[in-house]
Amino acid sequence: MKPNMTIEPTVSQQEMKTLHCLIAGLRLVFSNAASRIAIPLLVVGMALVFVQPCAALSFQFEETGSMAVGRDNGTAVLLQNGRVLVAGGIGIDFLASAELYDPANGTWTATGSLAEARSYHTMTLLPGGKVLVAGGHNGIDKFASAELYDPATETWSATGSLNKARTAHTATLLADGKVLVAGGFNDNDLSSAELYDPVTGTWTTTGQLVRKRSVHVATLLPDGRVLVAGGFNSSSNPTASAELYDPASGTWSVTGSMVTARNSHTVTLLLNGLVLVVGGYGDLGVLASAELYDPASGTWSLTGALPMAIFHHTATLLSNGAVLVTGGSSTFIVANVEIYNPNKGTWSSTENLTIPRSNHTATLIRNGKVLVANGTDMFGNILASAELGVRVRQ
Repeated sequence: MKPNMTIEPTVSQQEMKTLHCLIAGLRLVFSNAASRIAIPLLVVGMALVFVQPCAALSFQFEETGSMAVGRDNGTAVLLQNGRVLVAGGIGIDFLASAELYDPANGTWTATGSLAEARSYHTMTLLPGGKVLVAGGHNGIDKFASAELYDPATETWSATGSLNKARTAHTATLLADGKVLVAGGFNDNDLSSAELYDPVTGTWTTTGQLVRKRSVHVATLLPDGRVLVAGGFNSSSNPTASAELYDPASGTWSVTGSMVTARNSHTVTLLLNGLVLVVGGYGDLGVLASAELYDPASGTWSLTGALPMAIFHHTATLLSNGAVLVTGGSSTFIVANVEIYNPNKGTWSSTENLTIPRSNHTATLIRNGKVLVANGTDMFGNILASAELGVRVRQ
């Protein structure tokens, strides 16, 4: 069953309709925030104390400086100088603007704008400190263009273009400093993959994915291979399939499939070498389930499920090995925050975000706090606000 069919719309189903329009190649209409459906907020109970792998702690969230421009589906990356760069996304229209967050004073400042307004692009921190943005779309065109941000000059410059325009793809920094872009959507779902060389500023094609996919996830494994899992398949249905890219041979091979087909999920490489996949949207709707991938055996197994099904959330690996999941959409947009304990395979709730948000960003900054920014609230308002998650030991 496709996720955009005949049920009375809720916020999450409306967002899946929008996403499905993207995958079908139709023009997105995110700029009219008032067209989104307002859903009453379910009041969530008091935060619970959670036992982490190292010590008991909980999180408290507090407001920090707001961005100049509200944005949904922007991208964020922690720069080598400790500031956070957010670029692109959707506001009143598709955005080219970018902003920098300074943890020292809790404020945002404008920085150089992208040459092309875009969303559903990827943003990757390169070993030299520059940031690569690639692909994406503006509601009409899908982009092959790529741009480099230089933190020293706070400016963007053009670099080599992808061989194939694409959006809703993944970009993974490899051990040798190159960037692997895989899959995505153009007029159809793509199986092609490309490598960006920061030294030459050029893209070269590499082995094709075994299966076409978009809105999937990808992560670098400890052995240097890349795991790709889930997403939409060529029939615009969620897929459970997964595959591995070997940089040594430039080829893909099938690995074990997830227990549940899903897209719009998150992926996190744990400190123990396992890979955690959380939530997303499946054949029957929004998912609460979570799974672990073991690279040694090439198999997936279920782990503890979230207390609430969500997608368009964030998942952030904390320094002690736990995973912080924030916000997202369920039958409404939520402020819930959950912490995954990899030693126990269980989740516990902590204090909520200051406001519900979905399609936001979450970035672990150097002081151990988590910066949560932008997204969309339960009334369809595109957010400029930001907040900090602060660890509180018990």
